[in-house]
Amino acid sequence: MIESILSGSVRYRWLVLFLTAVVAVIGAWQLNLLPIDVTPDITNKQVQINSVVPTMSPVEVEKRVTYPIETAIAGLNGVESTRSMSRNGFSQVTVIFKESANLYFMRQQVSERLAQARPNLPENVEPQMGPVSTGLGEVFHYSVEYQYPDGTGASIKDGEPGWQSDGSFLTERGERLDDRVSRLAYLRTVQDWIIRPQLRTTPGVADVDSLGGYVKQFVVEPDTGKMAAYGVSYADLARALEDTNLSVGANFIRRSGESYLVRADARIKSADEISRAVIAQRQNVPITVGQVARVKIGGELRSGAASRNGNETVVGSALMLVGANSRTVAQAVGDKLEQISKTLPPGVVIVPTLNRSQLVIATIETVAKNLIEGALLVVAILFALLGNWRAATIAALVIPLSLLVSAIGMNQFHISGNLMSLGALDFGLIIDGAVIIVENSLRRLAERQHREGRLLTLDERLQEVVQSSREMVRPTVYGQLVIFMVFLPCLTFQGVEGKMFSPMVITLMLALASAFVLSLTFVPAMVAVMLRKKVAETEVRVIVATKESYRPWLEHAVARPMPFIGAGIATVAVATVAFTFVGREFMPTLDELNLNLSSVRIPSTSIDQSVAIDLPLERAVLSLPEVQTVYSKAGTASLAADPMPPNASDNYIILKPKSEWPEGVTTKEQVIERIREKTAPMVGNNYDVTQPIEMRFNELI
Repeated sequence: MIESILSGSVRYRWLVLFLTAVVAVIGAWQLNLLPIDVTPDITNKQVQINSVVPTMSPVEVEKRVTYPIETAIAGLNGVESTRSMSRNGFSQVTVIFKESANLYFMRQQVSERLAQARPNLPENVEPQMGPVSTGLGEVFHYSVEYQYPDGTGASIKDGEPGWQSDGSFLTERGERLDDRVSRLAYLRTVQDWIIRPQLRTTPGVADVDSLGGYVKQFVVEPDTGKMAAYGVSYADLARALEDTNLSVGANFIRRSGESYLVRADARIKSADEISRAVIAQRQNVPITVGQVARVKIGGELRSGAASRNGNETVVGSALMLVGANSRTVAQAVGDKLEQISKTLPPGVVIVPTLNRSQLVIATIETVAKNLIEGALLVVAILFALLGNWRAATIAALVIPLSLLVSAIGMNQFHISGNLMSLGALDFGLIIDGAVIIVENSLRRLAERQHREGRLLTLDERLQEVVQSSREMVRPTVYGQLVIFMVFLPCLTFQGVEGKMFSPMVITLMLALASAFVLSLTFVPAMVAVMLRKKVAETEVRVIVATKESYRPWLEHAVARPMPFIGAGIATVAVATVAFTFVGREFMPTLDELNLNLSSVRIPSTSIDQSVAIDLPLERAVLSLPEVQTVYSKAGTASLAADPMPPNASDNYIILKPKSEWPEGVTTKEQVIERIREKTAPMVGNNYDVTQPIEMRFNELI
């Protein structure tokens, strides 16, 4: 079969070259569609089921919410395992599926089981499935904050939206925000009702998470003395508040051949409207809520908070859809936020804080640089050692062609382009078969021309190309099989190690397989087309010098083998002992350009106390000239994709480019040491210095 392929490739050489060009174009198209990320995503196929259960203790949550949900999910076909977490007022059940399962079908199955479980759950408990994202799905962070956090530097015009001379903030609806809670509630309202709905329409975004601020509420604080004076009971006050927030319709009325819609919209829009609501009448004089109670803007009890540069803010996180391209999704989110910024109320701004596309672009540029340098080095060696630029060109063309063909396979196997998969491409291994065939063809053509004493005819040249390729098929096949067998066990990896290393092995095998096919088809066809003129097999000086240096050692080794065998065994023994002292890690550390402080306090720490600790920490770290911004996420966000207790915070430290670092600070280790010096005086914290993606990896592992 292989001989037929070789003969056909040489005979129909122009057709082979045309088909190769077509495949290369398809490969370039597929390469452009290839999902790009920093590292492989090691998250299992899973669905998170989150339930908010206010006022329940962890034991009650476990018994009345978590256990019934786990029981309902048990026995679902395709489920590999489940795990759960029960905290004060919160339950999370994570259902892990087999890798062969269809995630969207399994979500439908889980939804049906949740519907069956609802009658067994406490009243008002609504389990919600998490977004279709992964543990590494947070591709963009941004902060929603006031342009002038405390009003300093703002242009003050009393009566117009913005900061007022009395220190309050006036909204475009006329609400006066005169305390910290109301101002943070306003930022959260902007995030939840203006930014999030628009951002969710971005292609590739599974959902948008919100953390920080307060979910807006209207707080009514009754004055018992005034209530007694006016003869108003708590029931009267509650009934008035319920009746105030109603919206009813009365269908329509007809008049003069026209229909008029009738509606009564009494929904609350501001605290002043609640204050003017009538509770009762005494001697035909209405008694309003404002006469017996204080009405203000407040916030519900929160389980998470956020801050940036020493001021509380609201942080939003764009979650990428499973299988999407992190680079394009992050860029699309950034573009969308620029559009949304134009629709924000006066005085409120969006500040991008973490953009995954910047890291992806930097990583891919590094990988591309290394690949290009490696390819150029291989090509330079080929030109130097083959002694024939045409032959070197033929062998070198296998490198980009095998890469393009591999891109087709990577898309078919749903493998993203990242450090592990693209870094597995070894050009020395890829062009091994092509170099052997080209070099042997060069030798046979030169020998035949020398024997004939003339240029070869077309038939003679084609015959020599086929014969030379046939001679080298066996060593080429053996060499490829040995490499395949070495990496084949890696495909048996399961779990995290399988997700990490299997894509790398598959990519390498795709490249080797495509290079092997090209060696049997493209290379013989190119040799037949390009090596037409006089061919002379001359050894370059490097090869001649190497042979002369090697010959005495070879003769010595053949004549007296034992010393060389002993030296080899001793070298292996020394290397084995030395290997036991080499450090080990799961994967190489990637420089993410930024840092992360994982802060943990004593378990009883409240969310407000965590914020009080984070704010001075941010100011201290921000004082370092190499730090661009610092923002923190404490506790659990609204979607609970990464639930943390109130005593834990993630402090993200965004660094400036190295060119802007102060003199004497050149490495990230030095920056970490300087950060430790700043945080050392702050008692009550335990810090773990990592990087954003590295932190997620550690949590997933």
